[in-house]
Amino acid sequence: MIRKENVKEGKAYFNDELIDLKENLVKMSNLVEEAINVAIKSLVEQDIGLAVRVIENDDKIDQMELDIEEQCLQMIALRHPIAKNLRMIGCGHKTVSDLERVADHAVNIAKASQYLSTKPMVKPLIDIPRMAKIAQNMLKDALDAYFNGDVELAKEVWARDKTVDDLDKQIFRELLTFMMEDPRTISRAIHLIFVSNNIERIADHATNLAERVVYIINGERIKNYSESDKSDNQKAKNK
Repeated sequence: MIRKENVKEGKAYFNDELIDLKENLVKMSNLVEEAINVAIKSLVEQDIGLAVRVIENDDKIDQMELDIEEQCLQMIALRHPIAKNLRMIGCGHKTVSDLERVADHAVNIAKASQYLSTKPMVKPLIDIPRMAKIAQNMLKDALDAYFNGDVELAKEVWARDKTVDDLDKQIFRELLTFMMEDPRTISRAIHLIFVSNNIERIADHATNLAERVVYIINGERIKNYSESDKSDNQKAKNK
């Protein structure tokens, strides 16, 4: 017979494991957010030392991904969680993968920054830092929504993705014009397009996380909402 006190102890231990998982995700999130900040700063300031720092720190983030994935799998195998707890752990497993990919995008930006650090910019860096700031805030808010169970904030993050997509297209068109007018800018412009694409992918990962937050809390899937829904959500937020 399973004693009640043993069940209570098991629940308490499982809750401690959930707290530990959350703390590890917070630590990894902080490292990833720092990687993005430093990568963008290295680009804007043309600081090769900052770019190198991002690249060298990536191994630590990769190891954290492996450790947290193992932690999630062990919790599922040993604790047999159900309902919301199962969704929480399963989404934690996916979230750590998203975070690692975001860190990889930060490394890509840092590598482009290394190339551009000794060359004059094709154009003033206005839209790319603006786009990066939006993507960074999306990731921060998506993580806050995840850790605090904030569905409304998650939906706001999801709605912002269209703004980043539009900026990515705008930057591509502008740089394409520069390349057509002056072939000498092609290599530098391509690297800036590469940076823009990687920022757009960071926003996509933030959107993925926001979608999972909504699913964790109420089981609703918003992935298949239309683009007009995103625009409507963003307009409602701006009122």
